[in-house]
Amino acid sequence: MSDCCESGACSTEQAPRREDKLTFFQRYGDYGLAIASFVLLAAGIVLKEFVEPEWFTPPLQLGLFALAYLPVGGPVLWSALRQIGKGNIFNEFFLMGIATIGAFFLGEYAEGVAVMLFYAVGELFNGSAVNRAKKSIESLLKVQAEEVAVVAEDKTVKIMHPSMVAPGSTIRVRPGEKVALDGELISEKATFNTAALTGESVPDRKYRGETVLAGMINLENLSTIKVTSRFEDSKLSKILKMVQEAATRKAKTQRFISRFAKVYTPVVVALATALVLLPYFFVENYIFEEWLYRALVFLVISCPCALLMSIPLGYFGGIGAASRNGILFKGSNYLDQMRKVDTVVMDKTGTLTKGVFKVQEVVLSNFGRDLTLKLVAALESHSTHPVAKAITTYCAGVQYEPVKAPEIEEIAGMGMKGQLDEFTVLAGNTKLLKKFDIPYDAAADDIPETAVVVAINGKYRGYITIADEMKEDARRTIIALREAGVQKVVMLSGDKDKVVQKVGKSLGLDLAIGGLLPVGKMEEVQKLKKQSSALAFVGDGLNDAPVIALADIGMAMGGLGSDAAIETADVVIQTDQPSRVATAIHISKATHRIVWQNIGLAFGVKVLVLALGAFGIASMWEAVFADVGVTLLAILNAMRIQRMDFRQGGEMSTSGATERNAETSVAVQTDTKEREPSL
Repeated sequence: MSDCCESGACSTEQAPRREDKLTFFQRYGDYGLAIASFVLLAAGIVLKEFVEPEWFTPPLQLGLFALAYLPVGGPVLWSALRQIGKGNIFNEFFLMGIATIGAFFLGEYAEGVAVMLFYAVGELFNGSAVNRAKKSIESLLKVQAEEVAVVAEDKTVKIMHPSMVAPGSTIRVRPGEKVALDGELISEKATFNTAALTGESVPDRKYRGETVLAGMINLENLSTIKVTSRFEDSKLSKILKMVQEAATRKAKTQRFISRFAKVYTPVVVALATALVLLPYFFVENYIFEEWLYRALVFLVISCPCALLMSIPLGYFGGIGAASRNGILFKGSNYLDQMRKVDTVVMDKTGTLTKGVFKVQEVVLSNFGRDLTLKLVAALESHSTHPVAKAITTYCAGVQYEPVKAPEIEEIAGMGMKGQLDEFTVLAGNTKLLKKFDIPYDAAADDIPETAVVVAINGKYRGYITIADEMKEDARRTIIALREAGVQKVVMLSGDKDKVVQKVGKSLGLDLAIGGLLPVGKMEEVQKLKKQSSALAFVGDGLNDAPVIALADIGMAMGGLGSDAAIETADVVIQTDQPSRVATAIHISKATHRIVWQNIGLAFGVKVLVLALGAFGIASMWEAVFADVGVTLLAILNAMRIQRMDFRQGGEMSTSGATERNAETSVAVQTDTKEREPSL
């Protein structure tokens, strides 16, 4: 509990403890202390009301209520002493301490305990909300391989840590394993998933002698690689270092109550002191005990319990509402900062698009569309490349079974060649047709998407475009962001610039830039930050992690995103729907309104009752009402956000949003509808 009191929220830069290593007391100790305080407080109140004073004497009362006070008040007093030791004398812990000790001095033991108990419960609520959000995030993300299979000269294989492997060594990577070190491919060919490094959704086919980087995942056959750099010099290690350096640039957001207490606390203490001393010079019948009583009542009234409760409970409600909408905030400071976002920068692959390749357009001519598709599908069925799989999936309803055994050849870096009965079929990129001196339409070179050009019996027959499929709510996302007050929406991607420009234009983005490496993305974000009040970056790959850390608000797609991106992010979108970014902004703004409503309510009532207390009109009972009553109102108002419906304005689950989504779906189908062949 003392950690919560000291910081006001769980630090987002501190790795959360693993649940399986926590002791029972570490998990539930703070709750146990609050429960113990409540039980002792209730027992003291009951005994004071129903037991004779001769038996339940004042010393016994003081002892019992002191026991009730220590579990919740002790950490606060300790925090106040630590702050004083750092030179920060006037802080909220100090004011709460002297106010509650003052209540004890006046004999109002129950009120002193209750104030501390309410504050402790509010801190637990806030800490619980943040910890619940963090629990779904891995505490220590292992983006680097922890072991590697090294092939010795005698062909034996030794398993060791990558840091022990010297350049020039040969390592073996099985299908599904992550490459541990940068190197040069020794095997004839291999296919790797490079999305973690490049953000590119197309698996990369590598051939002997080509460079393979740490962090790539081997997709198919057993591969051997010659190591070319040390573990600490790998591209992956450098990216992770960039993440750490970028994370240090994040300024810590202090809670409002801590800033407010720096002014509020010394003013209240000064006024209470003046209330005791100044009347001596102006009042004829000055009685020290009477004015001391007024000053202590003044301090009890001024106890900022409602103010302290309004903020953590308000943000607790906001965090809870966000969680129900598939959004995890790693701290209340990020929830508050989200409302200021006026620029949203997004990655393409995995964020606005699904990262899954599908056939987008079929343009075939002069030979018969169905037969051409059958022949291409029959040829591509002999390849495991993702582009080939996209074509065979698209052509699942049409099949061609050759009479003779087909002769299939895969031409490195170009495509496929096959003899299917009397048909000689070529399918690949334009380099393939150039290799066989087959003329083709020059427009095929300008197609932004991945294009599979087709030739049959030595003649060009058209092309099939393959592209990453847009997410269903991508278009709605841009509209929702505009409605949420975002002024500029930008897309940065490592994909080909032609592809990025086409996607950006179809979505109506303000700016789209392609062909960027992680460093390039960081440079663009730094430029945009200078032009905005608050910038949010949304990504999903390891290559996005440095930019996520650099942004004012870093957001990661939690369902499909890389571990590094999720760990680095301030906000995690669990559903992988980009429209939830707009929802997060709406929740942030609603939370901010409720928090300030509570602050206004608490402060207004406090000022009124403080004035009454200073003139001796308000007694300790009014002080208790002002404190507990306002706190209760603040709690009820803070919980109101839990009943708000945030499915509008960016969410896709209401009927209206569903209709909009249906329109979007139709628009996507229209864009990807096949063009009939020109015969």
